[in-house]
Amino acid sequence: MPPTDRVRDHAGQGATTVAAHRARRRLRADQARQLADLLRHQLLAGGFPDGTLPHETTLATDYRATRNTVRQALDLLRAEGLVERLPGVGTVVVAEKYPHGLDHLMGLAETLREHGRVTNEVRTMGPAPAPSPVAERLHIPPGTDVLYIERLRRLNGLPLSLDLTYIPLDIGAALLGADLENTDVFRLLEGITGQRLGHAEITLEAVNADAHSAAVLEAPRGAAVLMLERLTHLADGRPVDLEFIRFRGDRITMSGLLHRSL
Repeated sequence: MPPTDRVRDHAGQGATTVAAHRARRRLRADQARQLADLLRHQLLAGGFPDGTLPHETTLATDYRATRNTVRQALDLLRAEGLVERLPGVGTVVVAEKYPHGLDHLMGLAETLREHGRVTNEVRTMGPAPAPSPVAERLHIPPGTDVLYIERLRRLNGLPLSLDLTYIPLDIGAALLGADLENTDVFRLLEGITGQRLGHAEITLEAVNADAHSAAVLEAPRGAAVLMLERLTHLADGRPVDLEFIRFRGDRITMSGLLHRSL
C-alpha cells in the first residue's frame, strides 16, 4: 500500500474512533437523563422515606445501568439542588418540592395546607389604570382602574412564589382593608361577591427570572421559574381575577389528572 494510502486509512480509522467515542458519550448522557427522571419521580413521591438513596451499585443493578451512568444521573439531580453527597452517608435528599394540583380551583394556602403555613407579604397594593391586555381579559374599558396587588408568598418561611394580581375595582376596593397576609384572595372574593368561583383559564410555562423576581424570590438571577397565568371567573361567568404567578421551580411541582376525550 502506498504511503499516502496508509495515511488516509489511518486518518479514517481515527475519525471512526472519535465518532464512536462521541456516540458512546451521547448514549450515556441520554441514559443518565432517563435515570435521573425516574429517580426524581421517586424522591418527590417519597420513595426514599429515610431520605437516603440506595448505593450506586444497587442503583446500577436495579436499573441495569453502568456505575458511570448512575453517577451522571446523580450529578444531574445534584445540580437541581435535590440531592447531595455526604461522606460516610451516601446520596441524600436535601430539597423537597411541594405538589401543586391543577385539577381543582384553589388558592395556594388551600392547595398546600397539608405541607405547612402559607403567608403573604403584600409588597404593592392599590388602584392603577388597567393596561389594555388586562382590561380586555377582565372585560372592562381600557384605562379603567383595577386593584393591583403584588405579593411574595412563603411556605413555612421559604419564598415560594411572586404573585401579580389584577381585580376589577368595584370588587377589589373591598380588599383594601382585608387581611391579605393570612387569607387567600379566592376566599375573600367569594365573601365579597356572595358567589362561588366557577372556573379558571390557565397557561403554564417556564421563563427566566428577571432581576427583580430573582431578588424577591431569593433565587439566582436568570434561574428558570414556573409562570402560571390564571384568569378566574365567578360562577356567573364574570372574570374577576387575573394573575401572573412566578413559582420557584426548585420548590414546586405541578400535577393533574387528565381524561381523554375526542
